[in-house]
Amino acid sequence: MDNGYVLAIDQGTTGSTVLIFNQAGEVCGRASAEIAQYYPQPGWVEHDPQEIWSVTLDVVGAALDQAKAKPGDLRAIGITNQRETSLLWDRHSGLPVARAVVWQDRRTAHLCDELKQEGLEPLWQEKTGLLIDPYFSATKVHWLLDQSDDLRLRAAAGEIAFGTVDSWLVWKLTGGRCHVTDYSNASRTLLFNIHELDWDDDILARLDIPRAMLPTVKPSSYIYGETDPKAFLGHRVPIAGIAGDQQAALFGQACYRPGLAKTTYGTGSFLLMNTGRKPVASRQRLLTTIAWGIGDEPVEYALEGSIFITGAALQWLRDGLGIISSAAESEQLAASLQGNDDVYFVPGLTGLGAPHWDAYARGMIIGITRGCTKAHLARAALESIAYQTRDVVDAMSRESGIDLRELRADGGAVANRFLMQFQADVLGVPVEIPSITETTAQGAAYLAGLAVGFWSSREELAERWQLAWRYEPQMEQAQRDHLHKRWKQAVNRSLGWAEDPKG
Repeated sequence: MDNGYVLAIDQGTTGSTVLIFNQAGEVCGRASAEIAQYYPQPGWVEHDPQEIWSVTLDVVGAALDQAKAKPGDLRAIGITNQRETSLLWDRHSGLPVARAVVWQDRRTAHLCDELKQEGLEPLWQEKTGLLIDPYFSATKVHWLLDQSDDLRLRAAAGEIAFGTVDSWLVWKLTGGRCHVTDYSNASRTLLFNIHELDWDDDILARLDIPRAMLPTVKPSSYIYGETDPKAFLGHRVPIAGIAGDQQAALFGQACYRPGLAKTTYGTGSFLLMNTGRKPVASRQRLLTTIAWGIGDEPVEYALEGSIFITGAALQWLRDGLGIISSAAESEQLAASLQGNDDVYFVPGLTGLGAPHWDAYARGMIIGITRGCTKAHLARAALESIAYQTRDVVDAMSRESGIDLRELRADGGAVANRFLMQFQADVLGVPVEIPSITETTAQGAAYLAGLAVGFWSSREELAERWQLAWRYEPQMEQAQRDHLHKRWKQAVNRSLGWAEDPKG
């Protein structure tokens, strides 16, 4: 067995996690830390790019210490990241020009409305695979450039760089030598033509975004450069894998054949199905996205349903309402009830994603009576995760013509046994949990390891996937359909709530 390790940086919405893998695919070291969330106005969400960098470095050191490994033992670094979050920084100083605008942020909803009214959405969807929505990077970049009279001029002159979080981390790790991203992250910006594999000049022109500020786009498994010893613990290590967090999880779940699907439960939830080397154009308001590119191989595509608020709903119950002390407490509370007593929570806290795509939807709890307790709210929050996932699965089955036979699941919520059983019940198909549930970091490590020869092939990696637990559906079809019907009625009442608050 080859000596050494692959280090995976998983920079997510609420924090940074680093995992260190040996050649057997085992986790030898792990560390994580949270980052601050900023909400300067309703619907706005921001991060501090400098904090993202400093926290990530701290976590790298802690993970190496736990693994009893040295930086010189690392064969490669893989990076996976919260997608669509947009950063601008000065190329000369290396300092951000503003806080990062997070993927959840809705400040550009009105600009998106204008673009739709111009009739641009069908053409832009054809080119990018995406819908026009504040979720994506394009309108965030436009907004950031509008905040300073000279910023756009400096960007056109090549003085300002744009990137998603992966680009920012690579820039910092390489001491400002590499301004890159991969196909999967580029495909989430609403600026990238997923057929031509290049930034789209027409979209850039409409949004007045200079091409000079954009990163170079490379495959997801590729040696982009080496770390700068001054920036990274005194050593040069190849940075060899980059993928957006959901595509990385699809790769880590070994969904390498068309029709295989996974969902990742995090701050939001994201369900992806591999569709192979030909993109499937969506008519069900799903997203067509690039799954990954491996070296010189043709890129592969996926259908995606993006759900904005799942785990974040439990965070809100904990931090906003104070009715639970931890996310884990929700399982016990939910299981204390025999049923949901017709209480539903639509977590439209930042609008609703697939398949509704309503930036003006807002959160709603309905069905409350005097007998409701915090257990009902906890159960409703957990059930909302499963209902939203079914909404996406139903749309994806109609789109692809493939009936899902099982769903591979990962992310923090798979530890919640109530939720996983309810998810299987509502879908009517088994939910499979792998032995390593941090598949986002695992996918980034696999992509990096393939690029440097640490692992030989995807076939080798697929053999390493192991089932830890399988939840079989136990609910009757009539009950399943009734619950989902009531859920859809609740969703319909939340749509458009913030569109005209004076109306």
